[in-house]
Amino acid sequence: MRKAYKHKLQNQSNPLKLGNMLDDMWGIHVHIMLLGRRYYRMFGKNLSAYRIKAHVAKLKKRTKPHWQELPSQVVQDVVLRYGKSQDAFFQNIEDRKAGITTRKVGRPKIKPRQKYNSMTFTQAGYELEGNRIKINCIDTWFSFHKHREITGILKTITLKRDKCGDYWICFSCENVDDSDPKAKTGKSAGFDYGNKTFLTSDEGEKIESPQFFKHSLKTLQSLSKALSRKVKGSNNWYRACRALARHHRKVARQRKDWHWKLATDLCTDFDTLCFETLNLDGMKRLWGRKVSDHAFYQFLQILEQKCAKHGKTFVKISQWTATTKPCSDCGFHNETLSLSDRQWTCPDCGSDHDRDVNAAINIKRAGLAA
Repeated sequence: MRKAYKHKLQNQSNPLKLGNMLDDMWGIHVHIMLLGRRYYRMFGKNLSAYRIKAHVAKLKKRTKPHWQELPSQVVQDVVLRYGKSQDAFFQNIEDRKAGITTRKVGRPKIKPRQKYNSMTFTQAGYELEGNRIKINCIDTWFSFHKHREITGILKTITLKRDKCGDYWICFSCENVDDSDPKAKTGKSAGFDYGNKTFLTSDEGEKIESPQFFKHSLKTLQSLSKALSRKVKGSNNWYRACRALARHHRKVARQRKDWHWKLATDLCTDFDTLCFETLNLDGMKRLWGRKVSDHAFYQFLQILEQKCAKHGKTFVKISQWTATTKPCSDCGFHNETLSLSDRQWTCPDCGSDHDRDVNAAINIKRAGLAA
């Protein structure tokens, strides 16, 4: 199993050097993007990552000697990111032609300087010692808050800068055995997601979302208003940006913490958990902020990771599986059911249904059958 550990760098003056390194990486990123565009305009072809690496190696000896001071593997990672983005663009074209997806992925674009916020080390370019890491090219040690032990085989180290100006170090490790099996309960459950109720189980239990963004909306509006009154690029403007980013980060952390705790509770109570995949992008176009505030896709990712850790079964059924209109008792399809109908009676067998509970029962049956 692959796992990532994220630690925050301690408050110190040294991270300023990391910011300068990120700016240098951004310069390489811009050069590569412009080179790829110019090559395509002249020859009608796309540059491969292999040829770009060779080109960057030549530039280090000729017109860009200051690039030699940067870690070679980090520079190569900038090229690999460009190659991956190109591959994703062309693969998306093939998938849309084949009807696999309707989502559109655009061509790689040049990132603004303030949005280029990470660099990745692989095997070399650093030294790790306890809760300190040394970046060899700048000969500087950085301390980080090591709140848990790093296990497994270390593969990559990524240094990130967030919108609040804080720096984080992420360790990606393979062969991590963090299994912690929970006691078997013999129970299975299906859950239906909804806007009015975050989750509804097949037994009728309803789980409401705290909607952290909604409760922080007035504060965020006040901070956004304060930001709009500042002169862009001034010191007060940057302070207002950081204040707004810190509050957005607080809301995101509150939501994620609630997701982790809910996932743990569900893994404790049930052995098999069945959910339905949804077109969340389409739901956001209809209902907007509330769908984003729920962050249902993030919850499914967390729950899937928890199930793998605790030895539980996580099942996702297709979004095209009929779950809302079929009667859970007789299977009759109620084609006249509308979105505003929260309670309905089956015309065939006369059963009374709660819309969400009925869908959860059908999700559970489809999940167990799969």
